[in-house]
Amino acid sequence: MSPTPVLAELRPRRVAAAHAFRALLLRDLAVLRKELPIFVVRTIMQPLLLLFVFTYVFPHIGQAIGGTGPGAADFSTMLVAGVVATAMIFQGIQAVALPLVREFGYTREIEDRVLAPLPVWAVAVEKIVSGALQALIAGAIVFPLAAVVPVSAVHLQISWVALLTVAPLAALTGASLGLALGTRVQPHQVPLMFSVIVIPITFLGATYYPWARLTPIPWLKVAVLVNPLVYMSEGFRMALTPVPHMPGPAVYAALTGFVVVLGWLGIDGFRRRVLA
Repeated sequence: MSPTPVLAELRPRRVAAAHAFRALLLRDLAVLRKELPIFVVRTIMQPLLLLFVFTYVFPHIGQAIGGTGPGAADFSTMLVAGVVATAMIFQGIQAVALPLVREFGYTREIEDRVLAPLPVWAVAVEKIVSGALQALIAGAIVFPLAAVVPVSAVHLQISWVALLTVAPLAALTGASLGLALGTRVQPHQVPLMFSVIVIPITFLGATYYPWARLTPIPWLKVAVLVNPLVYMSEGFRMALTPVPHMPGPAVYAALTGFVVVLGWLGIDGFRRRVLA
């Protein structure tokens, strides 16, 4: 039997699925455009306060961290990568997990999405892609803050190859984490999610210090390797600064692994919640 009829039948489905995926993505971006001022404020508030306190207030009051000594510039430079990484992972969680909690909850908006001519898993993938794009925008918004807020000069040394490869992986990691959390958290558990998961990820994510500095605490140096923010922060140090960082192959391998594992967990959780 000729395969032509089969191909003729499948091609429109694939075309319809591609159009539906694009429409869902454009819908999310249209919502983002309408809420752009809120998005910008939400994105820059935490990084701005972090940079302001550690690299502006502390130097002026003579505080040891980021103070006025010879290490002040090194600290400001090192902090930039952590700030960008934190902004991206927070945006991935906020753009994917929090809307999903609402859509699976009282609004049941998720029912409209899964009616699109797409497999359920593809609707979940669209969520990841949309969250990753928003995480990239968040990183781009936060990055210029590092040039104007710190009192000490920030010495950047940009590797465009590393930046253009680490940034998409970091964005996908944050969005995949958001999907994994959003499909497993009930509305009343959102505060618990931030207390038990998001805050520890931030403080133990090599944001304020390079991962190698944990050598005096060997158990902690090993334990934080399960934290995706560690590899995001170290990857951006590799891409943006001359500060010593984790080996590049380890960063790429870990981020790729997190995208695969968290993406699978998120898609599986999404499918279970939809079909339950």
